[in-house]
Amino acid sequence: MAWTPSDLSAGWATDLAILELNGSVIDDRGDHLVVTTPSNPQFHWGNFVLVTDPDTVDQAGRWVAVFEDALPQATWRSIGLPREPSDRAAWHDVGVEIDVDEVLAATRPPRPGPLAAGYTSRALVSDDDWSQLLQRDLDENARSGEHDPSDFRSFAEALGQSQRAMSENGSGAWFGAFDGDGGLVAELGIVACGARARYQRVGTDPRHRRRGLASHLLGVAAQWSASRGCDQWVIVTGADNPAGRVYRSVGFEPSAGSFSAYRLPPR
Repeated sequence: MAWTPSDLSAGWATDLAILELNGSVIDDRGDHLVVTTPSNPQFHWGNFVLVTDPDTVDQAGRWVAVFEDALPQATWRSIGLPREPSDRAAWHDVGVEIDVDEVLAATRPPRPGPLAAGYTSRALVSDDDWSQLLQRDLDENARSGEHDPSDFRSFAEALGQSQRAMSENGSGAWFGAFDGDGGLVAELGIVACGARARYQRVGTDPRHRRRGLASHLLGVAAQWSASRGCDQWVIVTGADNPAGRVYRSVGFEPSAGSFSAYRLPPR
């Protein structure tokens, strides 16, 4: 990954590493990267522009034009940024809003918290396991109404296929907590990106929260990645996401901010 700037945050660096594992194409164009994922054309953060020159972050109009030229079929706008813009209004004026995530890191693997009574935890392996994971994604989108259902299903099915492939080839692993009826109620993934391990899609069914399921799975996944030589653990979460408290409680500390400019497709 010679094209990766040395000052790229752990969040963006691991994002790109995972995308490469999934067959994404990363085109270095000097002060920015154009990322495309042919296997998942509806993946907004698999088909995006990543600005790599911090001095150009406030050139909102230019970067939207770059995105539109590089990805003319995209109905969304997704542009990764190396720092927080000093002029958010410039981005708002071109119809794109700034999102802020928090990158958390740990140099010791979090230990698995105790598994609550009535649950089991294990890796996702069967067709039924992966079907349940897909259904949880579809249900969550139906609740939020954030994405067009048809486009989202196409995206989620392709993403699930790539995650399963990583799990089966050993570059990543997905773990779930199951209730007494065998229903998937919490899950997360982890991918080995060299010495770094990057967590993916931590989620718990609202009816099963506050039972320590996420804390347990964080530790299980950490053990898996430690056995593969990882010595740093990275997780990215929304700056205002209450889950950040859970991550800090098991040893994660703030590493950096992660900034992006994003606009959903029109509905």
